[in-house]
Parts: sequence; structure tokens; C-alpha cells
Amino acid sequence: MTKKKEPAKDKITRQANPKTGTAVDRFPIVGMGASAGGLGAFEAFFTAMPGDSGMAFVLVSHLDPTHNSILPELIQKKTQMKVHQITDGLTVQQNMIYVIPPNKDLAILNGTLQLMDPPHPRGFNLPIDNFFKSLAQDQGADAVGIILSGTGSDGSLGIRQIKGELGMVMAQDEDSAKYAGMPRSAVATGLVDYVLPVDKMPEALVKYTRHAFVKPRDKITKDEKKNRTALQKICILLRTHTNHDFSLYKKNTIVRRVERRMHVHQIDNIDDYQTYLTRSEREVHVLFKDLLIGVTNFFRDPEAFAVLKEKYLPELLADKPEGAVVRIWVAGCSTGEEAYSMAILLQECMEKMNRHFNVQIFATDIDQDAINTARSGLYPLSISADLTLERLKQFFTKEENHYKIKKPIREMLVFALQDLIKDPPFTKLDIITCRNLLIYLEPELQKKLFPLFHYSLKPDGLLFIGSSESLGQETTLFKIYDRKWKIFKRKSGVSKATPILNLPVPAPPEEPPAVKTPETVTKAEDINNFKLVQTILQESDTPPCVIIDEKSNIVYIHGRTGKYLEPASGRACFNILDMARPSMKTVLASAVRKATSMKQEVVRKGVDIEDNGSSITIDLTVKPVLAYGALRGMLMVVFNEVKKTKNKTRPKPRAPQKNDAINRLEQELEYTKENLQTTIEELETANEELQSSNEELQSTNEELQSTNEEMETSKEELQSLNEESATVNAELQSRLNELSDANDDMKNLLNATRIGTIFLDMDMNIKRFTDSVIGLIPLTMSDIGRPVSHFATQLKEFYIVDHALQVLKDLIPQEFEVESLDNKFFRTRIMPYRTMQNVIDGVVVTFEDITEFNRYRLKAQRLSVIMDAKDAILIQDKKGTISFWNKGAASMYGYTESEALKMNIKEMIPEENRKASLELIDKAFTGKLFDSLETFRITRSGNVLKVWVMVLALRDEKDMTNGVVTIERIIQDAE
Repeated sequence: MTKKKEPAKDKITRQANPKTGTAVDRFPIVGMGASAGGLGAFEAFFTAMPGDSGMAFVLVSHLDPTHNSILPELIQKKTQMKVHQITDGLTVQQNMIYVIPPNKDLAILNGTLQLMDPPHPRGFNLPIDNFFKSLAQDQGADAVGIILSGTGSDGSLGIRQIKGELGMVMAQDEDSAKYAGMPRSAVATGLVDYVLPVDKMPEALVKYTRHAFVKPRDKITKDEKKNRTALQKICILLRTHTNHDFSLYKKNTIVRRVERRMHVHQIDNIDDYQTYLTRSEREVHVLFKDLLIGVTNFFRDPEAFAVLKEKYLPELLADKPEGAVVRIWVAGCSTGEEAYSMAILLQECMEKMNRHFNVQIFATDIDQDAINTARSGLYPLSISADLTLERLKQFFTKEENHYKIKKPIREMLVFALQDLIKDPPFTKLDIITCRNLLIYLEPELQKKLFPLFHYSLKPDGLLFIGSSESLGQETTLFKIYDRKWKIFKRKSGVSKATPILNLPVPAPPEEPPAVKTPETVTKAEDINNFKLVQTILQESDTPPCVIIDEKSNIVYIHGRTGKYLEPASGRACFNILDMARPSMKTVLASAVRKATSMKQEVVRKGVDIEDNGSSITIDLTVKPVLAYGALRGMLMVVFNEVKKTKNKTRPKPRAPQKNDAINRLEQELEYTKENLQTTIEELETANEELQSSNEELQSTNEELQSTNEEMETSKEELQSLNEESATVNAELQSRLNELSDANDDMKNLLNATRIGTIFLDMDMNIKRFTDSVIGLIPLTMSDIGRPVSHFATQLKEFYIVDHALQVLKDLIPQEFEVESLDNKFFRTRIMPYRTMQNVIDGVVVTFEDITEFNRYRLKAQRLSVIMDAKDAILIQDKKGTISFWNKGAASMYGYTESEALKMNIKEMIPEENRKASLELIDKAFTGKLFDSLETFRITRSGNVLKVWVMVLALRDEKDMTNGVVTIERIIQDAE
């Protein structure tokens, strides 16, 4: 059954809403987020945006909760669209703009805007993120998110939600943004479709929406056979450039992403898009990013993590010995939020159980950029919406514009690139989490992955998948632990539980596939180091010596050392303390210990050694080896024999052997006592210093912790206040510009009236004046604030201050006609100055030049006399056209004024008298100012009257004759 199509010009055809499934008029709802510097960006955007785009715009800005925003009024001046400040329950309509009010959060449900109270009246709130998330959930692919100028990172998490629902995202480029923090954070996510100057955004947005919503076209899925080949070629291009195979991803997932990219580039045909992919390697990687669907956050589905923490993790850890290894694999970790959530969960469990385990979490993904983000452990401030304040303080440190994972949590994790489909898995795992990845894979691929997970888990290991995912037909491999939150336990003794992916599965590694130096390379480095030492010793005149490691084992011998060292009896041992001659052991042990602790050379002179019944004396030197690689931390022991000087005196008789043994024992005992005393003193000193340092550090740490918390709280409040102040400042600056323009308009208006005006305050000081008043009172701009009584005026016998004070006293306006020293006349009015609050704050004095008016008034008075005269008075031009006709003329000739003004004087002159009358008028125009004539006139009734006519020439300002006045009187015949 086909549906009747509606017109396609900006009116969207009725389609199923992507979220609700009901038939509605679809149109894009554009969420716009801005903070500091956002007013200018909004104004520039809507100046360039046509008023009939078919879109709706919802503006979310960081506003001062205590300040009434004038943002709607300011934006209304830049657009033809209607601007509304949002109220509860307002339904979004096309070609409308909606602005969030101060001190409110915003959500949208079924196209209806709902106002919410912010979590913190003052401080760190994320209204843009909150609305973008709500917009994505409500509108799906019809959502558009735009990030404009602002500080911080608000909006970065929200655009992830919009992209996850196949919406479109734009960001202002950093160069055009007054504050680039928010746009930079949005672009850093890699999810922004357009990065443009704000005035270029409307054009790109209109093109996108017309292609995605208005322009009729066939969907990719309509012609299965025609488009299958193009989709296969797209998968081949992706595999060629990224080495990842998407052919077993769900077709609808690929199709929707491809269609979205086609909208971005305004490409109608999938074959054309496949051709574009062939030519643009960059577009291949952008499509690859779109297909990865990296929408994640900390503790996604908090109830699922709560169940895991309270019930299943304690059960898993209960039977493990103290210090046991706990191995977890987070497959498809994206930017790491899920992996870090697991690490935090494990740490909280260990603290609650008061036990310690060696936690190893292997987090893998195929997106190198996402892995790099996860490794850095840096996340925008907006993650505070997903984490409790306690977790933020315990597991994160707040740095400039972001949070950083603390080192103990970071050290639990290893992030690595891995393709779940073709790379070897980890094994001997306690938990596998693979959440919200399986739903995008075809059932065929899912069937291959579940046996792989079963193979990788230990007996009784847990599998944790997304709430929208299921095991399908693989219930024989796992036991259901929690049906709602999809937590499963591995079943043992399942015969088919072996990986069936077409890939070689190597022996299960105990450690993650991290980057390691090959063993052969390490051995080669060690050999090279020892060869270097051997060469140096052989080419130098060094006495016999040995190199020992940190355990006092001999690793290298130079020269003949048999006089000083001999193998100990029993099992072969190369420990130098065991091999040293008995008389040298105590001295050597003391020297080695001191050289190790002090990291410096130790020399013992005159050490006697018994050798085959004879005695030799050596200088014993122990010093650190200054080297790198395999030699780092080793010591060199040098035996420098001291040659005895020949003594011709007769040798003393040898003491009995017993005395020699006693002497040796006493010597060893003396060395032991000396070393013991030194060690005790060093330990006591070190202990006192450590105890003192520990107390100081504890005190300092407590103070720093308290200070840090206070500073972070203050910083959040200050940052919020700064953003709000910047927004208020922008609004006030705009209002100031308007007032400046209004002031300029008022000044020009007052000057244009040519009415001199002076404003005086309650103390008769000058507040303002117009240019026209300068001719009467000699004022300059520097005179503002001075008393008006200090200035002499050009007015005769008029005292401004006296009259102004009287007006202030009576509050009754006064009006005068005054004359200036140059004989000009002015109408002067003095009125109370009232503020908008109806408060008297001085007086306004105006001077209107009425000199011309008086002149015309005098003329009018004279004209009135002429009009009422009994004689007929006419004014006519050179052609005889009558332009003035008084009452005397109407009475004498019978024509009314309106009739006469349509006539020519020729019509009233008999034929035989016409020539003489006209010649008389001509004389007046040629320069004769006055003349008279006796002639005749024809009345309205046809009678002929004998009249006496006096002709007067009328002169203009240039002394040119522009008409004549005739005064006519009836001549009475003598009886």
C-alpha cells in the first residue's frame, strides 16, 4: 500500500520515527552548545541561516543562574525565525529557535522540551552534554549537534551519543572561535563531521539536511541485487586500507553508516560513493571510524556493575589466595572507559574484602586512536556526569581541562591492538567482558566467538556482555548467572568448546601481547657491554679485579686473582664473599656493603692476606661500575698488591701459630664491632630522619589534600562563574552597543530639529547639551558637570537658573518668548527631567528659534487684513493666472475664491480693454513697481463694471518680480 507523498520543498515526507517507529513529519532538530564567546557565534550563525530551512534549533549556553538572560532578544534581531525562551512542555516546531533559560537543565521527550533543575545551582554543570544525550535518545538519526565557542569540554560526551545514533556533528574551527576549548575537545574525539567557521556552517547544514530529509531518493536496501556488489567492494576497500574485515558485520549497520556518509557528501548513488572511496583514502578511514561505533562511558549500565560488584566478584575472589593473579580481558574496549571501570570495581572489591590480588586487565580494540586515548588515561571533565564524587576523588586527579586516571589503577591495565576476529585470544582468564560489540556482528560470527570465549576462560570464569546481547544458541557453553544484566558462568567439560575461528591459536600466553624486547636482542646487548668492559680493562694497566652483581656473584674476572680468591668447597659457587681468603672476608664484606649503600668508591688499605704460609698486603678497592644495560648496578673489586720494602734487619722469630689465629680472630671481631656500631648508628639516624620526614609528610599531605579539594571546588566554581560572566558580558556588550547606537540616533535627531537643548541636574550643573545651544551659551564637552550659572548667555534679560529652580519647586513647566542680543527670537521651555522610574532628576531647557515664524506671523496678520479688505485684491502671474482672491473681490465680481483660482484675468476683461490691461501688467514685470489704470471688468452675472486698477509688482528674495498685485475699486458714475 503506497502512501501519498507531500510536497518536497522543505516539507519532510512522513516517515517512521527512528526511535518510536510511528509515522511523523520528520525534520532535523539542531542542538547548539556554546559558552564563553557564544553570543557572537550564535549571531553570526543565524545571520547566515535562512528563515525557511525546515529545521528547529535549540540553543544551550552556560548562563548565570542569577541573571535574567536577554539572549532571545539579541538573537531575534539576527533572524527572521521566531525565537522562544523555553518553557516546560514546549513542542518543537520547524523554523523556530528555542533558547534555554538560566538555572535550568534541558531534556527532550517525543519532540517536547522539558526543563529540569541542575544538579548544582552553582559550580560544575554540563547542560550541553545532558541535552545532547537526551536529543540523541529522542530523535536518533534526526539529531544534529553543533559545538561553538566556549571553554572546557562540555558537549564532547554528548556528541558521542549523537554519532552513536547516526546523527550529524559540527564544530566551530579554532581560528574563528573566541574561546577554542569546547570546539577543540569536540574535534579531538574524532567524531566531528564538519569543522567550519561559524558563518560557513549554515550552508553546509542546509545541504546536508536537504539531502538527508528532503531530496527524494531510494535507500540502499531497496535494490538488494544492485547494491550488494557495491557493499562488497566497500568492504574490500576497508580491508585493503585498514586490514580489518567488515564483511561479517550486520548489513544494516554498514548500510546506515554508508548512507550517513553519503548524506555528508551529498552523494545520491552508492556506486558513486564506492567510486569516491576508491579515490579518497581519507574517506575510507573516516568510514572505518564510523563503523567502529565507539560510544561508551564509565560504568555504562550502572546497575549491571553494581550487581557484579556486590554479588559475583566477591564469589569469584573468595577462593583465591592472597596475592593471586586475577586476569580479565576487556574485548572491544574503545577509549578505555569500560576497562577502567572494571579496574575501579576490582579495587573497590579488594578494599571491601580487605585483601590484595595481582590484577591484570588486558584491554583490546582495533582502533589505534582509541587505544592511544585509553593509554593516556585522560578524559574530559564531563565524565563527572557518569562517576560519583567519591570515585572521582579516589581514582582520578584533576588537571587542566581533564581528569587523569591515578597510577595504581593505570598499572592494572595493558592496552593493545587486537582484532577479535583473527588475532589469538588471551587465556586462563577469570572474566571476559565484551559489551555492546556482539550486536553489530552477524550470527555466523557470533557463533565463532562464544567458543573462543569459553576456551579463554578458566573453569568457573565469568562472561559479561551487553544488556542488548544474548548467547543465542550457545547456551551449552555458559550457565546463566544473571539473565537481566547478561552475566554468564563458564561450563566445564564441554567437548565442542574449542575455538573454531580460521586462525592459528598459539600456546596461551601468560602475559599480554605487549611490546617486549626480544631475548636475543637483550643477550646481544649484554655481550656487547661485557666486550666493552673487557677491552677497556685489557688496554689499561688495571690490577687484578672482578665485577660482581647486586648479589655479590662474580660475573667477570680480570687478571690473576688466585692470591685473593679461591673456590669454596662443595657445590660450585661464584659468590665473592664465599671465595675470598679468610683473612679478607670481613673487610671485603664491609667494603661491598658500604659501596652499595653509598654509591661511591670504598678503599681499604693495608689488608693482610695469608697465602701458602706467607703473608701479602693489598689495597682493596670496591667501586660502582658507571655503565648501562646489563652492567648497571654492578661493582668492581680491585686487588692492588702492595710490595713490601726490603728490610736487612734480622727477622723476628715467628710467633706460635696459636697466637696468629687469636690475632686474626681479634682482628675480625674488631672489624665486626666497628661495622656493627656504624650500622646501628646509621640505622638510628636514618630511622629518626624517616620518622620525622614521615610525620612532616603526613601533615603536609593532609594540608595539601585539604587545600587541593578546596582549590578544585573553587576552580570549578570560578570556571563556571567565568563562563557565565563571559556570557553575561557578551549580552551586556551587545546591549551597550544598542544603547550607543540609540544615543547616536538621539543626538542626531536632536541636532536635526535645530532646537537647542540643555540638560541640568538638581544642582543646576550641565549634564548634556545639543550643538544648537552653543550659539546661545558658549559650551564645550569639557564643560559638562559645571554649573550653568558660570556661563553668560546671548539672551536679553533671561536668567535660566531662576526659572529652572522655580520649575523644580512647582513641577510645572514654563514657557517664554525671549530675544537674543542679535535680535533673534526663541521660544524657551523649561520642564522637569523624569527618569524611567518617574523620579525628578533635574530639568530640560529647550530653545526653539522662532524668528522666521514671527516674520511669517506678521505677514499672516497683514494678509488677514488684506483678506478682509472691501476693495478687490488679486495676485496673478505673468500669464494672468489668478493665485489670490480676497473677500472684497468675491463680493465685487460674484466669483467664489475656489472658482477664481481656476480662472485667468483675461476672462474678466472685455475684448476692447484687454490690450491696455495686459500692457500694464507687462510693465510691472519689466521693472515698473507701481502703476494704475481705469478699465472694465466682467462679473459672474455678465455685468460690466467700471473699475480703477492699481498694479504693484511682487519681489522675491532675489529682488526678481514673480507676480503682481492688483487693487481694484468700482468707479461710481456721477449722478
